[in-house]
Amino acid sequence: MEIIIRNTVNQPIYEQIYTQLKNQIIAGTLQPGEALPSIRALAKDLKISVITTKRAYDELEAQGFLYTVAGKGCFVAEKNMDLIREQRLRELEEHLTRAAELAKSCNLSRRELEEMLEALLEEESV
Repeated sequence: MEIIIRNTVNQPIYEQIYTQLKNQIIAGTLQPGEALPSIRALAKDLKISVITTKRAYDELEAQGFLYTVAGKGCFVAEKNMDLIREQRLRELEEHLTRAAELAKSCNLSRRELEEMLEALLEEESV
Protein backbone atom coordinates (compact mmCIF):
# COMPACT_ATOMS: atom_id res chain seq x y z
CA MET A 1 0.00 0.00 0.00
CA GLU A 2 1.41 3.33 -1.03
CA ILE A 3 0.18 6.73 0.11
CA ILE A 4 1.81 9.95 -0.98
CA ILE A 5 1.08 13.11 0.97
CA ARG A 6 1.55 16.33 -0.96
CA ASN A 7 1.83 19.57 0.97
CA THR A 8 1.70 21.54 -2.27
CA VAL A 9 -1.97 20.83 -2.96
CA ASN A 10 -4.94 22.57 -1.36
CA GLN A 11 -6.46 19.26 -0.30
CA PRO A 12 -6.52 18.34 3.40
CA ILE A 13 -4.21 15.48 4.36
CA TYR A 14 -7.05 13.24 5.60
CA GLU A 15 -8.76 13.71 2.23
CA GLN A 16 -5.56 12.76 0.37
CA ILE A 17 -5.35 9.55 2.41
CA TYR A 18 -9.08 8.86 1.95
CA THR A 19 -8.91 9.40 -1.82
CA GLN A 20 -5.79 7.31 -2.36
CA LEU A 21 -7.06 4.39 -0.26
CA LYS A 22 -10.49 4.54 -1.92
CA ASN A 23 -8.89 4.48 -5.37
CA GLN A 24 -6.69 1.53 -4.40
CA ILE A 25 -9.74 -0.37 -3.12
CA ILE A 26 -11.77 0.38 -6.26
CA ALA A 27 -8.84 -0.61 -8.50
CA GLY A 28 -8.41 -3.89 -6.63
CA THR A 29 -4.90 -3.06 -5.38
CA LEU A 30 -6.27 -3.54 -1.88
CA GLN A 31 -8.32 -6.73 -1.75
CA PRO A 32 -11.47 -7.39 0.30
CA GLY A 33 -10.54 -8.70 3.74
CA GLU A 34 -7.03 -7.28 3.54
CA ALA A 35 -5.84 -5.68 6.77
CA LEU A 36 -4.82 -2.06 6.65
CA PRO A 37 -2.06 -0.63 8.82
CA SER A 38 -3.26 0.44 12.24
CA ILE A 39 -4.22 4.08 12.60
CA ARG A 40 -1.14 4.68 14.75
CA ALA A 41 1.23 2.83 12.42
CA LEU A 42 0.02 4.71 9.35
CA ALA A 43 0.24 8.04 11.19
CA LYS A 44 3.81 7.19 12.23
CA ASP A 45 4.79 6.11 8.68
CA LEU A 46 3.34 9.26 7.14
CA LYS A 47 4.60 11.47 9.98
CA ILE A 48 1.16 12.92 10.59
CA SER A 49 -1.33 13.13 13.44
CA VAL A 50 -3.23 10.04 14.56
CA ILE A 51 -6.37 12.20 14.44
CA THR A 52 -5.81 12.86 10.73
CA THR A 53 -5.42 9.16 9.95
CA LYS A 54 -8.45 8.28 12.06
CA ARG A 55 -10.56 10.80 10.17
CA ALA A 56 -9.57 9.24 6.82
CA TYR A 57 -10.35 5.73 8.10
CA ASP A 58 -13.68 6.92 9.58
CA GLU A 59 -14.67 8.44 6.22
CA LEU A 60 -13.78 5.21 4.41
CA GLU A 61 -15.78 3.18 6.90
CA ALA A 62 -18.77 5.54 6.62
CA GLN A 63 -18.68 5.10 2.84
CA GLY A 64 -18.55 1.30 3.14
CA PHE A 65 -14.97 0.80 1.96
CA LEU A 66 -13.62 -0.41 5.33
CA TYR A 67 -14.87 -2.22 8.37
CA THR A 68 -13.38 -2.37 11.83
CA VAL A 69 -13.03 -5.41 14.06
CA ALA A 70 -12.55 -4.44 17.69
CA GLY A 71 -9.07 -5.37 18.85
CA LYS A 72 -7.99 -6.54 15.39
CA GLY A 73 -8.01 -3.42 13.20
CA CYS A 74 -9.43 -2.13 9.95
CA PHE A 75 -10.04 -4.28 6.90
CA VAL A 76 -11.07 -3.67 3.30
CA ALA A 77 -14.78 -4.33 2.88
CA GLU A 78 -16.30 -6.37 0.08
CA LYS A 79 -16.87 -4.10 -2.88
CA ASN A 80 -20.43 -3.18 -3.57
CA MET A 81 -20.07 -2.33 -7.26
CA ASP A 82 -23.52 -0.71 -7.42
CA LEU A 83 -22.58 1.60 -4.54
CA ILE A 84 -19.23 2.42 -6.11
CA ARG A 85 -20.88 3.12 -9.47
CA GLU A 86 -23.45 5.38 -7.85
CA GLN A 87 -20.73 7.33 -6.03
CA ARG A 88 -18.73 7.71 -9.23
CA LEU A 89 -21.82 8.88 -11.13
CA ARG A 90 -22.48 11.53 -8.47
CA GLU A 91 -18.87 12.68 -8.77
CA LEU A 92 -19.19 12.80 -12.56
CA GLU A 93 -22.39 14.84 -12.30
CA GLU A 94 -20.61 17.36 -10.08
CA HIS A 95 -17.78 17.71 -12.61
CA LEU A 96 -20.19 18.01 -15.53
CA THR A 97 -22.22 20.63 -13.67
CA ARG A 98 -19.08 22.70 -13.14
CA ALA A 99 -18.10 22.19 -16.80
CA ALA A 100 -21.55 23.29 -17.98
CA GLU A 101 -21.40 26.40 -15.78
CA LEU A 102 -17.96 27.26 -17.13
CA ALA A 103 -19.08 26.68 -20.72
CA LYS A 104 -22.06 28.97 -20.15
CA SER A 105 -19.81 31.69 -18.73
CA CYS A 106 -17.67 31.41 -21.90
CA ASN A 107 -20.76 31.60 -24.16
CA LEU A 108 -19.96 28.14 -25.50
CA SER A 109 -22.83 26.52 -27.36
CA ARG A 110 -24.13 23.09 -26.45
CA ARG A 111 -22.76 21.71 -29.72
CA GLU A 112 -19.29 23.17 -29.07
CA LEU A 113 -19.30 21.62 -25.62
CA GLU A 114 -20.37 18.26 -27.06
CA GLU A 115 -17.56 18.48 -29.64
CA MET A 116 -15.03 19.15 -26.89
CA LEU A 117 -16.25 16.14 -24.93
CA GLU A 118 -16.19 13.93 -28.03
CA ALA A 119 -12.62 15.02 -28.79
CA LEU A 120 -11.54 14.26 -25.21
CA LEU A 121 -13.17 10.84 -25.33
CA GLU A 122 -11.45 10.06 -28.64
CA GLU A 123 -8.07 11.00 -27.13
CA GLU A 124 -8.72 8.60 -24.25
CA SER A 125 -9.46 5.70 -26.58
CA VAL A 126 -6.25 6.14 -28.61
